Amino acid sequence: MRSKVIGLLLIAAVAASAGWLLLRRGDVPSPTARITRDGVLLEEIDLDKVAEPYSFTLEDGSGTNTVQVEKGRIRVSEADCPDQVCVSQGWISNGTAPIVCLPHKLMIEITGTGGELDGAAG
Repeated sequence: MRSKVIGLLLIAAVAASAGWLLLRRGDVPSPTARITRDGVLLEEIDLDKVAEPYSFTLEDGSGTNTVQVEKGRIRVSEADCPDQVCVSQGWISNGTAPIVCLPHKLMIEITGTGGELDGAAG
């Protein structure tokens, strides 16, 4: 009888631990847009904390990019580069693909969404 009680308590403890591990919400960092030019960090924007949409222009000797920011997403809306690839990429809201403007050496990437690929992703 005593071994049955211990066995049941052990099974209940394992089930409770497994349930807690499977159902708990981990601390998920908010999506942050990191804007870099030639590898130098220009700005970090917490996209969850954007109250009102806004835009700003990044300018240097190689040209200008106008960046639009809304809650949860970001894009390059205008650029004076010849190919306009950065503009045609549109809005991004996760870490799967950055916005890149090669002529201006500008990159906008989003971190903290869980969308980033790791080395095991292939």
